[in-house]
Amino acid sequence: MKTIYIDVLITVNIFIDFILILCTKRCLHINASYKRMLMGSALGGFESLFAMLPPLKFGLNIIYDLTGAAAIIFVAFGKCNIKTYLKRVAVYFLFSFSFCGIMIFIYTAFKPNGMEIYNDIVYFDISPVVLIILTLVCYYILKLIKRMTKGINGGGTCNVEIKAENKIITFCGKIDTGCNLKEPFSGDYVIVAEKSVMDNYSPDEKKIRLIPYESLGGSGLISGFKPQEVKIDGKKIDDQIYIGLCENILKGDIKALIPGQIVNG
Repeated sequence: MKTIYIDVLITVNIFIDFILILCTKRCLHINASYKRMLMGSALGGFESLFAMLPPLKFGLNIIYDLTGAAAIIFVAFGKCNIKTYLKRVAVYFLFSFSFCGIMIFIYTAFKPNGMEIYNDIVYFDISPVVLIILTLVCYYILKLIKRMTKGINGGGTCNVEIKAENKIITFCGKIDTGCNLKEPFSGDYVIVAEKSVMDNYSPDEKKIRLIPYESLGGSGLISGFKPQEVKIDGKKIDDQIYIGLCENILKGDIKALIPGQIVNG
């Protein structure tokens, strides 16, 4: 067993876990702060110290990997219902398992200098400068993929920030070019959001308007209100926007739909 530098081991695995957490966030459209994601990746970095222990028997290593993944996801994304939580753990574990499989193949086939694998933990003996360069490369690759995806289908996710009665509320929404819901009297576009993302905010009943909608799942009415200010990915939207509140209409981790015209118009 070659010499392992603990600082390098932890730092490299913090970087790897952050990328895996970011992939999980993008895959499931999870609304999570980078602060929590960094905390989750830091936990993953310290879990990498497991590489210092004697090799585990097959089966026990899988139990450890699943337990570690569950802890990382809880720290990175916070509380949610058990079904959503298990889905997040499964997706993160799938990304982690795929990454580990690729690394094992590279290690077995090419035996690169400075690379080792202990108890399913990947160790790279690389300098901090190289690590910073790799971080920047991964960041710009993800940014390019996000931009290309928006250009092709107008999709993607955005961080929405609204100001209502001097309270700031933030949530993650999916851009949907097929969503053209408007408030019928003013013609203003409507961002449809589940009530659960509103951080227990209840608009003044005098300011609520009923907005009719039609979808493949049926039709009905949702209550809507006009916030003081709307920002999407930090950019203030000059157009008048309504926030439509619904329950059990949106599926999965998507909790808000943003009309594509708001972002691309």
